[in-house]
Amino acid sequence: MFTLSALRPLAAAVALAAVVGLGAGTAAAQDKTSIRIGVTPGSHEEVMEVVRDVAREKGLTIEIVPFSDYVLPNTALADGDLDANSFQHQPYLDQQVKDRGFTLVSVAKNFVEPMGIYSRSVQSLDALPEGAQIAIPNDPTNGGRALLLLAAQNVIGLKDGVGLTPSPLDITENPKKLRFTEVDAAQLPRVLPDVAAAAINTNYALEAGLNPLKDAVVIEEADSPYANIVVVRGDNADAAWVKTLVESYHTDTVRAFILERFQGAVVPAF
Repeated sequence: MFTLSALRPLAAAVALAAVVGLGAGTAAAQDKTSIRIGVTPGSHEEVMEVVRDVAREKGLTIEIVPFSDYVLPNTALADGDLDANSFQHQPYLDQQVKDRGFTLVSVAKNFVEPMGIYSRSVQSLDALPEGAQIAIPNDPTNGGRALLLLAAQNVIGLKDGVGLTPSPLDITENPKKLRFTEVDAAQLPRVLPDVAAAAINTNYALEAGLNPLKDAVVIEEADSPYANIVVVRGDNADAAWVKTLVESYHTDTVRAFILERFQGAVVPAF
């Protein structure tokens, strides 16, 4: 029979082995050579394919996982189904962290996709008829972004101090009595024929065959605060593979691809 005094050294040894094993597992996770990255279709996916080729030469294998909306990539990353994602701007991540408690952090900027206002029926916002229906994204940051773009064009007025996330409730001036419909961002190109105008994120505009520089009635300036970012879980922020991923993204090869492929509709932020 084991005595209590005899069991203590055994228990200590087991505990020490567990700690060593945990440390080794953490190091292995941070030094991994194969990762999964979530993206949205279009520009993010196309650019990540180039990043993947660059990273492969640096010893990092990237599996690209496309998502059709803005909700699931952060959930999948937080749950451990992804190692990183590349689809969102900082204001959107900040809102997700606030609303859902994610421990996700930005580790690099990638590019800016200026939001545009598109229309099948008018060539300028001045030509919008009274009572026209305008479709905007239904998430707070991109919906707010659309309203700020309209306010910058003097189509509407907004309350002072609304920051980057105004809602239709913050509209103080609406001389044309425009009606705002909030729609999932990915669906906005599909509803464009049914509304007077729609504010569409560039990745979904490109996917739908719209050219932001030619087809948008108005478009954001490229120096907007909505630069897209690469995001990881907080406990991986200093991992060696993250450094390799960022170094692979911030290369002349990737920059040249963005400039050539999108001809100014997508602008490098590095």
